Amino acid sequence: MNESATMENLEGEEFFDALGGSIESGCNEEGGDSNGSLQSDKVTLHCIGTDTVSFSLATYASPVRYKLHIDYSSNTHTGSMETEDCSCVDVEGLHPGTDYTFTITRIAETVTTLSVITEPVPPEAIRVSDVNNESLSLQWDVPTGEVESFIVACCSNGELVQQLNTETNTVTISSLRPGVHYAVHVSTQLRNGRISKPAVISAKTMTDLEFQLEDLGLKDYMIKKISLSKILEIDEKTITDQPLNCKSEIPWYFLKKLMMVNVTARSVKLASGCDLVKDDASGTTKLDLMNLLNIPNSGGTLNPLDLITALFLCSDGFVQQELALKMSMCQYSVPLLLPNSDKEQCTLMLWALRGIVKKYRPPALSESKGFMEERIVSSELPLISFVRFGECSLSKSEILNKLLSNSQQYHDTFVHHNMECGDSPRKISNGLAEITWYLPCGNKNMDIFSEPVAIANLRGDIASFETQFSFLCQTSAAVFVFFESGLSGFKLLNHQNYKSQIFLVGNVQSRTFSLIDMQEVASQLCLTNTNIILKNKHMNDADFVKCLRKTVSDAVDNQHNKISVEKMASVAHELGVLVEEDSAECQAGKKNAEAITADIENILQYKKDQLPLRGQIWSELTCLEKEEFRLQKVGSQNIEHYRSNLQEQRSELRKKQNFLAMSSVMTCFISAISNQCIERRYFLKWMQINLDNLSRIKISDLRELYKEKSKDVGNKEEIKDIDCQLSNSSLGVEHFFREMGQIYEASLYLPKTNPSRQQLQHLPRLCAQLLLDGFPLELVDGDASNIPLRWVSDVLSQLNDLVSPKNKILVVTVLGVQSTGKSTLLNTMFGVQFAVSSGRCTRGAFMLLIKVSEDFKKDLNCDFVVIIDTEGLKSPELAQLDNSHEHDNELATLVVGLSDVTIINIAMENSTEMKDILQIVVHAFLRMKEVGKKPKCQFVHQNVSDVSAHEKNLRDRKLLLEQLNEMTRAAAKMEKKEENKNFTDVMEYNPDTGNCYIPGLWNGNPPMAPVNVGYSETVYELKKNIIQLLGKCESTSNNILEFREWINSLWTAVKHENFIFSFRNSLVADAYMRLCTEYNKWEWEFKKEMYTWVTNAETRISNFGTVAAKTEISNLREYITVLKSEATTELTKWESMMLDNLNKYFEQPEGHVYLVEGYREDFSNSIKSLRRQTERSVFDQITVAADIKKGLKELDKIRATYTEEIEKAVCALINKCRKKQVKMTDRQLDESFNKMWAETLNTLSFSAQQTSDIFTSVSLQLQTNISPKGSHACELLSKKSLQVCGMEPFTYKPKGTKEHIRNRLPGWIPWTDVVKAKQEIADSVISSCNDCVGDKVMRKTNYHDTYIQEILHIIDERLNKADVDKDIEFEVSLKQHICGSAAREFQKMHEDFIQENDPYRRLEKNKDKFCEDFKDVFNERDQCQKKAEEFTDQCLEPAVEDFVYRSLGLDIVDKMLTREEFSTRMSFQYSILLDLISKSDFKIFQNYICSYEHYVKSWISDRIKESFSSESALCEFEDRHLQSCIDRINAAIKKAKAEKTDSLKTFAENICKELGDKLVISQDALDAFMVLNKADQDQFAHWLKECLGGMTEALRDKFKNITFETKLTHLRVKPQNEIFNRVIGCGEQCPFCKISCDAGGEAHTEHFASLHRPNGLGQYRWDDSKKLTTDICSSLVISDLHFRCSATYNEYHPYKYYRTIFPDWDIRPDVSLEASDYWKYVMNKYNKEFAEAYDAKPADIPAAWKKITEEQAKESLKESFYIE
Repeated sequence: MNESATMENLEGEEFFDALGGSIESGCNEEGGDSNGSLQSDKVTLHCIGTDTVSFSLATYASPVRYKLHIDYSSNTHTGSMETEDCSCVDVEGLHPGTDYTFTITRIAETVTTLSVITEPVPPEAIRVSDVNNESLSLQWDVPTGEVESFIVACCSNGELVQQLNTETNTVTISSLRPGVHYAVHVSTQLRNGRISKPAVISAKTMTDLEFQLEDLGLKDYMIKKISLSKILEIDEKTITDQPLNCKSEIPWYFLKKLMMVNVTARSVKLASGCDLVKDDASGTTKLDLMNLLNIPNSGGTLNPLDLITALFLCSDGFVQQELALKMSMCQYSVPLLLPNSDKEQCTLMLWALRGIVKKYRPPALSESKGFMEERIVSSELPLISFVRFGECSLSKSEILNKLLSNSQQYHDTFVHHNMECGDSPRKISNGLAEITWYLPCGNKNMDIFSEPVAIANLRGDIASFETQFSFLCQTSAAVFVFFESGLSGFKLLNHQNYKSQIFLVGNVQSRTFSLIDMQEVASQLCLTNTNIILKNKHMNDADFVKCLRKTVSDAVDNQHNKISVEKMASVAHELGVLVEEDSAECQAGKKNAEAITADIENILQYKKDQLPLRGQIWSELTCLEKEEFRLQKVGSQNIEHYRSNLQEQRSELRKKQNFLAMSSVMTCFISAISNQCIERRYFLKWMQINLDNLSRIKISDLRELYKEKSKDVGNKEEIKDIDCQLSNSSLGVEHFFREMGQIYEASLYLPKTNPSRQQLQHLPRLCAQLLLDGFPLELVDGDASNIPLRWVSDVLSQLNDLVSPKNKILVVTVLGVQSTGKSTLLNTMFGVQFAVSSGRCTRGAFMLLIKVSEDFKKDLNCDFVVIIDTEGLKSPELAQLDNSHEHDNELATLVVGLSDVTIINIAMENSTEMKDILQIVVHAFLRMKEVGKKPKCQFVHQNVSDVSAHEKNLRDRKLLLEQLNEMTRAAAKMEKKEENKNFTDVMEYNPDTGNCYIPGLWNGNPPMAPVNVGYSETVYELKKNIIQLLGKCESTSNNILEFREWINSLWTAVKHENFIFSFRNSLVADAYMRLCTEYNKWEWEFKKEMYTWVTNAETRISNFGTVAAKTEISNLREYITVLKSEATTELTKWESMMLDNLNKYFEQPEGHVYLVEGYREDFSNSIKSLRRQTERSVFDQITVAADIKKGLKELDKIRATYTEEIEKAVCALINKCRKKQVKMTDRQLDESFNKMWAETLNTLSFSAQQTSDIFTSVSLQLQTNISPKGSHACELLSKKSLQVCGMEPFTYKPKGTKEHIRNRLPGWIPWTDVVKAKQEIADSVISSCNDCVGDKVMRKTNYHDTYIQEILHIIDERLNKADVDKDIEFEVSLKQHICGSAAREFQKMHEDFIQENDPYRRLEKNKDKFCEDFKDVFNERDQCQKKAEEFTDQCLEPAVEDFVYRSLGLDIVDKMLTREEFSTRMSFQYSILLDLISKSDFKIFQNYICSYEHYVKSWISDRIKESFSSESALCEFEDRHLQSCIDRINAAIKKAKAEKTDSLKTFAENICKELGDKLVISQDALDAFMVLNKADQDQFAHWLKECLGGMTEALRDKFKNITFETKLTHLRVKPQNEIFNRVIGCGEQCPFCKISCDAGGEAHTEHFASLHRPNGLGQYRWDDSKKLTTDICSSLVISDLHFRCSATYNEYHPYKYYRTIFPDWDIRPDVSLEASDYWKYVMNKYNKEFAEAYDAKPADIPAAWKKITEEQAKESLKESFYIE
């Protein structure tokens, strides 16, 4: 009996199992026929189960009742049963899957036998034990029965995918597709072959993304994103470097490295293949080549792109932004389109990229050394995209890295196959579009692309990522498609709406490359050869990259399709690409931020209008608070009354603050930060972005203006005005929090029941929550130098409430000089975000909270680490050195007092400044010891890259400790705590462990340089050391409330303090004058030596290629290189000599040199600056000489050829005439010569010499000079042709109305004075430039571009020094006038030069001489005397005269410098002022004050003329040089005679060669001399010596007959200019009284004057009375009076804090009160005259001034300049 069973599973599949059964039937009726039989069809089988069988027998129509006896058996089981004969019989208790035979007996009737097999039991409790992206693992319980195996069938969508057998109760199904639903059927198979019904389970494989996240331990972060606080958390892994044990550790290892900007962060793997090579027991490595062959290339690797994709998908927007920023700093590419393989979507990472700010220098700013600073998402740049179609043998990313890297420094911007971990298969990052930016540095030799460009790289096959490809095609300027075949079928490539240009890139050497396919695609896209880049067999990688780079560069240059990442969002929306910025929270934050920042135009005005409380009022409150403690102005008043008055004033100011209604901006701000956490964070980030953008634009404009104005050192007030704007033009979120703090503090002065006060009570809690969110809290207001104590205290109280009981803290602080990388150090060390961009230095002090993980709290014994970043000490923005001591001491005392560990950041470049900083720190530490604190200290030495730095600096560390000990003793004495003898008495410091040497931040040249891995690693070591120090701390402010109390008590102590000021005296002044005198000697010796060397070099260049040349080098360019190398050697020698002299000077025991130790760096910098300036000048002069020589080379060759032809013709004529054998008269000879001359010249081809258009060259140089100043300047330049400029005298014509200009001017300068001042400046500049042009023209050389460059440099320098407001119209018109006039002169000079050197003209010039020589030779006359005279007159005399004039200038300067008045600048000032007062002429004083440079030059010229008024003074020098030349010539003749030459020509050439390094001998004259020269050598030499005597006398007579003034015009070195440059110094003038700076050296960082004068002489007057002021700045700076000028925006500013406006001026108080008697006398004597000249009213002269006599005035000069 056979039967089939059918069962349907959940998915609808059908499974069939054959069941076999047999029945034996019989009938045995008692008393009946036993032979009867029952057919098997009489038995009906109803059901067969696993342990039951149901059947029935056919019944008979009989009244007899029967019983059934049933026997059943199998090989393993038997049984029987009896039952009533019924319709259905159930047999139970059978074994599953077993073959049974049933015998059925109906008593008295029939016996029936039935054979059946029971159903096998399916697997039970089937379940999925494991699942990943490619496999499923199942497990089940084993059923009863004789199980042999299990059959597993895996199906998908009704189709069988896999079927397999297993003998165990587990199975793993592999090679499945990710993210697919599968139905798995598991059946039991018995030993007898029976198969059960299947047990079914449904399961889904993980997607690749789910699997990767699971593998990396990031699964939970897909919904609850990683936050910044999680990343920055300090845990045990922060200070350990254990190897990675599992993949889940990789993301955190990567984040740890990346947050410290470590460029090795992408190298993430668990173990390398090489680890599999094991050593044997003996310690030697076994040789097993097969094992080596089978080593996998990496162990536990993960493709870095998958890791980056996973982290971006699992991070919140703020972490994404930080990751992108750090990756960009490492020069990694960053995600542009982030794929989500689960949703088959990609996201434009606009928000993530918003944090990236880049600086670069485009070509337009290369000359001015300016730079662009932009938020990269806003930059309009051409985007060049690189994609791949199909498989490609070329590594696209590796080629891109080579494309973007210089040959000297390769960097892996993009991950590629051949880098570490790059060969791991990508799982989730296909479809990722990365972006990077190439930004130029402005050096054409280093820049790969001159313009900035964005580079995008799409990962994966574009056929699989059409959305990303479409996006790139619509946003890119060009798309480079890497492919080898099959692209012709890719229809998306032919899309008509793409804006990008398509380029095809292929590898011809690849086996799969199809040229036919390439041809087809090129035809479809209408491409040309320029759009196809093929790597053929003749190309290596370098050639291919070079070709590709050229194509990319051309694509960038020829494209105007620029786009910013911001604008890509609209393309993304069109294509259905998500934009993460579209989130509701982000958009809400953006909307709130823009409501505040959208209307900001004038930052200064905006702060005044919208943030009024934190401005002037808060500053006044600060002053009152400190005065209330210090009582410096109490005078004779009753102290209590005085203090009560101060408190009343403070209360009034608070009332004034409360009277001012909260601005609409602050209302919006407080409302926005009161929103939900995420929206609030987005709002603050948008605020930061928007405000940074605004400040950056403003500061960038101001920087350019500052740079332009700084070129003119006379522009002090304008420069200071700009400097002030630079300080005040920053607007950050901190300004709004300052205002919020002041609003809160002011509200506390209201009654407690006042609604306004109650409404603001939540503000501290808001700020405390922001601290927990990672935003910094400003402790010290950097602008007011004050702490809003109540505000900070309440914020900290609320913070304590929020975190209690987990409120334990430890504090780390950094101190150091401004702009030495303190904030960058903290950011790198802790991953925080202290502001370091937009050119804004930290002001004041800020604190940040960093959470400590639960498992690490027991080690650090704290819950949070507080990081405090401080304003740089000795900031030039604040005040001069003396007055800044107070601020620096206040800040240092506060933060050191708050710290558990203090990082002292030391800039090693200036040891004196380092000592100053240490002195401040030591004072602070000493005070802390007295209040019970002994913080730990870590010194950080930045920019020290040598690996042996720690060992090499052992001596330096010991010296540092000695200095610290010395300062400790000095400070202890000042603080009257003299028991402290050593630095370690006041703080914990170990010289060996307490010093860290950190390399430079960048590895290469920014902007394309990544962060130096040495910097990151060393900072990491420092971080570990600091955390270990923190673990050993016994903090005195161990919780937030105690920290709050320390702030209160320390600041109160600081306000009580009156810190010690430094001073200077006559000993310092005397030591300084001695140093200046010595330096001036070294400087002139250096200059003189280099002048001599350059003169010699120019001589050698002039003689190059002639018989006078002394070099064997035949190539001029090679010779110039040799000369430049010689110059560099000479410069280096003298620079080293001067630096050695300087060091030796400071090593001498006498002269009080230690008093001027602080100036050593200035003079050292001046030496280096002098070397650089001299090097530029020397190289320029060599280049000009070489270029002119090069221009003459061809002319000389032509002229020599023509002379040779003439000589041949003359010789032929002589032979012809002699053959006639007829005596010819001179007339006949002349006629024959003239005929021959005409015929010969006709045979020569004379081409007209081409003259250059000098106007074009000058215009180009002018355009180059003007272009960095903006489009308006270029537009002004283009309006007027240079040819019409400079023909009429220059007249300044102001643009705009008087009112407009007057608004831009200081209130004390009248309109007419401004016009007059500008005209005077123009006239002065024109005069200087005319002198320069005249000097060039006098030399009668050819034009060179360096001439006009020098003139433009003079203009820029003079304009930057000019002390009046300059507009671009004035500058452009002045430059056009000067350049037009100069071009006209240079054009004539050039044409004269060309004409003078014309070969035809030169031949004609020598015609008469040739004719005379012809007749002499024909008549066989003796030529010896005549040729000797000719050689002397034409060759030697001009060369000797030129040599004398080239040497005379140095002698004059030498002579003048022996005079006392020119020994130092202070001596010069003393002499000129003494001379002024002796002349008693107001006009002279006015000229001196108003036209200082012009007067000084004139005065110097008069002194020179006076010194050399007698003939004997100069004749001595002339005779000396003349005689040296004669001696040299005689020596040359003697040497030439000794060489026994066989021709006169060789004899003369030997003489010239011997003189070639001293005299410039005209080659033309020499060539003419050589023609038809038949003189006897010995006779020639005799007559030549005779002629030298006549030449000497002739030159002496000539020199005597030339006036001294005329001689000055012939000198190459102008004595008056050299002396002027020496005594004028830096040219800076006091911003108040306009006295010139007396500081020595040109590169000093601080200006000072020994003698200041009344400000009225500098045109200052009182606003109300218009009377000239009598105040003197040396007295004002210690008073509490105020001033205003253009540098303060015409706002009043305290004289005491003048250094915030004029930071580089040191105006010392007039200690004697008599030093200024000289100018008091002058102002009193000429009061009315000055008032009339300045269009003001006479000053009210103090009575004491009227009593000063002329003698007293002269005596005061001596006191001021320390003249004995």
